[in-house]
Amino acid sequence: MNKVRYVYGLTSALLVGGATISLITGTPLGAQVAQNDDAVMDRVVPVAGAPASFADLTAQLQPAVVNISTRQRIEVSNNPFAGTPFAELFNRRGGNQPQTREAQSLGSGFIISADGFVVTNNHVVSPPNTNATLEEITVTMPDGTEYEAELVGSDAASDLAVLKINASRTFPFVTFGDSSAARVGEWVVAIGNPFGLGGTVTSGIISAVYRNTGQGGAYDRYIQTDASINRGNSGGPLFDMRGNVIGINNAIFSPSGGSVGIGFAIPAEIAAPIVEQLKAGQEIERGYLGVGLAPINEDFAASLGLEKRQGEFVQTVQDDSPAARAGLRPGDIITKVNGKDVSADQTVSFLVANLEPGAQVPVELQRDGKKLALNVTLGKRPTEAELQQQAQTFDPDAEEPMEPGTSDGTIEEKLGLQVLGMTPQIARSLGVPVDTSGVVIGAVDPNSDAARKGLRRGDIILSANYQAIASVEDLLAQVNAATAENREAMLLRIQRRNQPPAFIPVRLR
Repeated sequence: MNKVRYVYGLTSALLVGGATISLITGTPLGAQVAQNDDAVMDRVVPVAGAPASFADLTAQLQPAVVNISTRQRIEVSNNPFAGTPFAELFNRRGGNQPQTREAQSLGSGFIISADGFVVTNNHVVSPPNTNATLEEITVTMPDGTEYEAELVGSDAASDLAVLKINASRTFPFVTFGDSSAARVGEWVVAIGNPFGLGGTVTSGIISAVYRNTGQGGAYDRYIQTDASINRGNSGGPLFDMRGNVIGINNAIFSPSGGSVGIGFAIPAEIAAPIVEQLKAGQEIERGYLGVGLAPINEDFAASLGLEKRQGEFVQTVQDDSPAARAGLRPGDIITKVNGKDVSADQTVSFLVANLEPGAQVPVELQRDGKKLALNVTLGKRPTEAELQQQAQTFDPDAEEPMEPGTSDGTIEEKLGLQVLGMTPQIARSLGVPVDTSGVVIGAVDPNSDAARKGLRRGDIILSANYQAIASVEDLLAQVNAATAENREAMLLRIQRRNQPPAFIPVRLR
């Protein structure tokens, strides 16, 4: 048997217990109209059990499953000394003129209306590279006809996106079914474009409903199936035997990167309301508690004297968050949210994310062996990028080289410093009060006067030329003012861990 290799423009993987959960990206194909005749279904699905054939069902559905491809433009650095002490010198001589290159991504999708609205995964159409710009989306029908499409809306938290085909015609379409009625052992069919093999149909059964993969987040809650799903099926539909979409294929669990019979689909009951909001151009708003959580495993239960593994353990509480204002503390065990039990299949994140910001929600918990009930006014969940930024840690002792483009260029050029805005997370890592005002030094050019004066990563700039510094913009304003006045140096007030603040003059370059 000949081995064939395929190359894809967009893949993403999460490591789980030595195996891999791979976001399935690739080219889609296929589809079918969403008119489901009961008489046809009776012929397709024998009452006695397994269907004699999936051929009639496939012929009915395949015209509505499409291939989605994107073209992206990515800005890349042309600096051969990036990450070295010579990087800034190369930049100042004009050698680092940005260059661009093109990238592509491929995935599956399905049409949900006769006027050409298409559902897919967010990661199929949203560039994973922050320097990338999405320039073009192409939707290819099963017969090979191509149409340009526009991105109507996307949601990173649920990994969903809605497109609109730019064409005046009537399209075949499919509809969402009721995934809450899905049962383990029922037959399902997946249609998509794995490994570039367009219009591929696979079948299997539902292996589990509401599977939690352990990755966390508000939507770690999937239909698990053994229908063969691979890279390229991402964003494609998972059908029940009545031709309804009960899931959107999203990820696989695999030690090799290929299908091993464990695939995951976003349940229709989660996807459908979000799709309707995106289709209408509405912003997706979710409830937010502001806690870091851990599941109650056997060791947690044993150490806490719990009879059963129920609830989630509060590891951290964000400053000035709804949880903090309501009185939640690290060490609490949340057992119920809004009257619903917290479990592995129904996490705190999921329950809260499906409530509206501003909602008054009763939260039941255990603290020091006692049961408590608190009322929490939910906030608005930050974006995924903001949540990632909140989760970032700052190691002041790490040796970080100067990297072009990670701070303001003027500050880098004049002071030889890369600086970061202060956050509560950084303040805690530096051992200073969370309300400390200033900017934090992230890296120092070893050839600068700042380095010769002993400034280093983790130092906090409190003021410049006697003017308080509360943001990177404040420091930039003082650098520009000093430059305009033809000053040769600036007086910085520096706070270092476990030391009193000190004034240090730093020469400008």
